[in-house]
Order: sequence, then C-alpha cells, then structure tokens
Amino acid sequence: MKIYIDGAFYDKDEAKVSVFDHGLLYGDGVFEGIRAYNGRVFRLKEHLSRIEASAKAVYLELPQTLKKIEEAVIETVRQNRLRDAYIRLVVTRGMGDLGLDMRKCRGNASLIIIADKIELYPQAYYEKGLDLVVSTIRQRGPDQLPAQVKSLNYLANILARAEATRAGAHEAILLNHEGYVTECTGDNIFFVRDGRIFTPPVSAGILEGITRQAIIEICRDDLNNPVVESLFTPAEIFRAQEVFLSGTGAEVIGAVKIDGHLIGNGQPGPLTRKIVSLFRAYAGASGVPVYSEGR
Repeated sequence: MKIYIDGAFYDKDEAKVSVFDHGLLYGDGVFEGIRAYNGRVFRLKEHLSRIEASAKAVYLELPQTLKKIEEAVIETVRQNRLRDAYIRLVVTRGMGDLGLDMRKCRGNASLIIIADKIELYPQAYYEKGLDLVVSTIRQRGPDQLPAQVKSLNYLANILARAEATRAGAHEAILLNHEGYVTECTGDNIFFVRDGRIFTPPVSAGILEGITRQAIIEICRDDLNNPVVESLFTPAEIFRAQEVFLSGTGAEVIGAVKIDGHLIGNGQPGPLTRKIVSLFRAYAGASGVPVYSEGR
C-alpha cells in the first residue's frame, strides 16, 4: 500500500505524522470519504467542494489547490493499482505545540490520502438488512460546530456506534435536541411510507451526504418519486414500510429493525432493493477516470 502525505508516497509502515500534529492532539482537521468504482472516482468534485467548505468553517487553509488535490487523489488510486476503492482524504492543521492556539502550528496544513479496499458491512447484511437503535447521544446543535463540517473529531459518532454495538445492533440513529431524527453515525437515513420516500432536511442537523444527494436525484429522475425532506420523530420511522441508509462507506443498505420495532416484513423492501440496484449501476458508470483507456 502507498499512502500520500504532503506530496510524497510512503509504504504503509513508513507513513507517519508528528505526535505534535493538531489532528492527533485535538482532532483539529477535516476529512472526506470517497469511493472509486470500476476505475472512476465517484463525484470527486463534490467531495472536494465539501472538504473545502469544511476547511473554511474551521479556519483551515487547504495546503494545495482543489485541482492539485484532485490529481493527488487519482494518483493515489493509481499507485495502489485499484479500480474499486475507498479513499480517505484528510487535512490536519499540521504540527504545533501542546496548546490550543492554532497560530502555533508551523507551516502548511498536512494532506494525507489513503486508498484501500473497504467492506463496511458483509454482503449478507445487504440481503438481510440492519438492526438499528435510537442513540441517547444527541446530534450537535447549530450553536456548536455544524454537522455539515466533517471534522476529525468523531467521538460522539464513535460513542453512539458503541452504544449500538452494546445493544446488539449495527447502527445508531442520532436525534437532535428537539427529538427529531437527524442521521446515523456514518450514514444518512430514508424511510418509505405509502410509496413516498422521506429523509430529514439539512436544517435538522445532518451532513449533506454525497450519496444522499445521488439517491435524491435517482428517486426524482429514474423513479419519478421525489424525496420529501421533512422533520420526523422515531415514532414515524417505526411505522414505515421500508427504511434504508446511504453513505460513502455503506453505499445504500436497508434497515429492518429499530429499537425492536420490525420494519415492514423484516426484510429490505422492494423500493430499497430497486434504489440499491439503480445506485450501483449509476456509480459504476460515472466519475472521474483514474486510468487511461484500456487500463
């Protein structure tokens, strides 16, 4: 494996950052998870726009132009000879001291890119569906760092996922402080009732998911079934016929039980399966090419 750090490639065992990097010390940085399918990087420009917005929100200047970062992402996939890959793009504040003052971080921010295989859930889970729980941990509110910022501080998400694991479930749903559903620890959430598809709006306190947006477009353009973005409580999901999650890592996957409530007949529903199929076909045929023709 070759890992990109600040303009050079390193073997996995040699890829290192300083213990004084503020990304390590304080979670001071931002990141993106990106996918490559069939030798093409899916919605790369959208991911780069989002990391630029995240960086601006935390007063972090990207160390390279978006064009240079795009080239580095593509070259990292090439260096690892991958056609289907999960790509982790990380920007940290860089090396500083033990204090909080970001002005003490010397030099440019640090850019790290990892490309590897990923299987967030075994294939069997896409056939059987996931069990979810509603977490006791609340989504951070608009008076805090917005959920739209993908910062390196993911501790709340990690603790909510641990809560799900202790409950014997696969994922956890986060509510905002008003009790409305926002998202899961690593995924956006949708539900189907009476043939209509619903998802929380950005104003609920969610990440504007790249895969989420692709699903909204697929539902509108291919299924002629526009997604309704509205606030809803867990009780409304319990009454759904289908529930599914979307995210770069998980792609699209059905959920069949929430807090012990069986969703539909306890299997991923027909609309969920149709959206999974349409998304995979779309993702596999679009994106920025990694290799020249014939490679």
